[in-house]
Amino acid sequence: MATGQLFSRTTQALFYNYKQLPIQRMLDFDFLCGRETPSVAGIINPGAEGFQKLFFGQEEIAIPVHSTIEAACAAHPTADVFINFASYRSAAASSMSALKQPTIRVVAIIAEGVPESDTKQLIAYARSNNKVVIGPATVGGIQAGAFKIGDTAGTIDNIVHCKLYRPGSVGFVSKSGGMSNEMYNTIARVTDGIYEGIAIGGDVFPGSTLSDHILRFNNIPQVKMMVVLGELGGRDEYSLVEALKQGKVNKPVVAWVSGTCARLFKSEVQFGHAGAKSGGEMESAQAKNQALREAGAVVPTSYEALEATIKETFEQLVEEGKITPVKEVKPPQIPEDLNSAIKSGKVRAPTHIISTISDDRGEEPCYAGVPMSSIVEQGLGVGDVISLLWFKRSLPRYCTKFIEICIMLCADHGPCVSGAHNTIVTARAGKDLVSSLVSGLLTIGPRFGGAIDDAARYFKDAYDRGLTPYEFVESMKKKGIRVPGIGHRIKRGDNRDKRVELLQLFARTNFPSVKYMEYAVQVETYTLSKANNLVLNVDGAIGSLFLDLLAGSGMFTKQEIDEIVEIGYLNGLFVLARSIGLIGHTFDQKRLKQPLYRHPWEDVLYTK
Repeated sequence: MATGQLFSRTTQALFYNYKQLPIQRMLDFDFLCGRETPSVAGIINPGAEGFQKLFFGQEEIAIPVHSTIEAACAAHPTADVFINFASYRSAAASSMSALKQPTIRVVAIIAEGVPESDTKQLIAYARSNNKVVIGPATVGGIQAGAFKIGDTAGTIDNIVHCKLYRPGSVGFVSKSGGMSNEMYNTIARVTDGIYEGIAIGGDVFPGSTLSDHILRFNNIPQVKMMVVLGELGGRDEYSLVEALKQGKVNKPVVAWVSGTCARLFKSEVQFGHAGAKSGGEMESAQAKNQALREAGAVVPTSYEALEATIKETFEQLVEEGKITPVKEVKPPQIPEDLNSAIKSGKVRAPTHIISTISDDRGEEPCYAGVPMSSIVEQGLGVGDVISLLWFKRSLPRYCTKFIEICIMLCADHGPCVSGAHNTIVTARAGKDLVSSLVSGLLTIGPRFGGAIDDAARYFKDAYDRGLTPYEFVESMKKKGIRVPGIGHRIKRGDNRDKRVELLQLFARTNFPSVKYMEYAVQVETYTLSKANNLVLNVDGAIGSLFLDLLAGSGMFTKQEIDEIVEIGYLNGLFVLARSIGLIGHTFDQKRLKQPLYRHPWEDVLYTK
């Protein structure tokens, strides 16, 4: 067992089994104490590697994560404390692995319920190798102003209230972690505070005893007096009695053993800790308190009198000149986490993303305010979902049906168009679905699929300005611009595109107005007089009919219609529709197990 101080302002620990809150509390304590380096050097999370982001004051830091104890110890040779947050099932094995590392000097075991036989092995190994075990079933320990283990002393507010951000003159040891927090408050009220505090843990066989730590405190010059809080059950306190009788402790010890109420019960009583069990007379709180009093410890008449007893002992040491009370210092303010600050109404943080179309924060996702269940219950289709997510309103059924028809008619156009070709070549190169799809989508532009928006823009501009088909076509010709939506490689005036006919039939049957489409047909009549292949194609049909949908539905303002056309909504239909076909081509090539594509030599003109 160590004979002096366990921790310092440079002590660093390895934290086993990642727990965000206790690690962050350690780092906040570091900042509060003015440490230059974080007390957590590394994290051990079996099976994981990388980094965990945490805060050291206002600075965000990355703490390395290691998959094994051995790797962590090798990477951080100056870290000599091992804080074990493993469950009781694996705490013993991981603690023994840590004790066997030459760099580890102190092991704190948080879990309770560790098998007693395993604990005995840990204790024997630690003592024979001059190492320290704190726990099992411990909250840990703290050296004020220097280092703390995990959740010791609770929240930052409690730490500040207990003045633990700077060292005092009192050494404190207890079996109970919960009572330690209470005693830190008590000691801070009536003395200049804690120098070091240890909770040895409440199991039957603690890794280190009350007397182990009292003997350590006796060798630390800064510790001027000690406070011990024991409890009924076991005989640990008697080792302290013997140390007092043998004169091994030459500083005042204020002690109290809790559990005096056990005598009020007629049967044996088990208190909170495994070791706190009323047994024979020697294990009773009364017997231990009497033995400590007779050995020279200052023992009050009751727990209620403990605070006054500590105060009297401290003040006497001050009067004798043995203690010069520590001067108070103002600790730095720990930055509050943004989420908690927002919840408490202390800050107004600007958002980084705005969403007006969907929300998944409630019981179910909503599209433009319409719950998902409502969409399903009403039997709405893909066109309705598009109307909600794209246009932020529920369009009439004929509008959403038209959208669905457009998607169906544009889903695919064979394997030879550039998008499908690229997708097929990528799939045959062994790439995944997303890569193959994106390869095809990237070809969509002014020459492949990009004419819908342009057709709508030019037809709308010409119609709204009152241009005749002749004036429109000839003005485009003067500018050197082909009329978008007009022209086809295969279809002719006497062999119309069936898709165009289907769209026109649906619109004439269901739309309240088709003025833009009729204007496009008039333009087609003029262009056919010039060449038999200058027919209205599917891009032109969709572009002009979408203008009729927007204008005829009465649900969009002129400004909204202009914005929709300008942003490029209509080409979104082509992107969405063609994705269906490109995915199909990817699956088709994978299913057929097609080999890597190589373009034939005879299809290339080699020239200088």
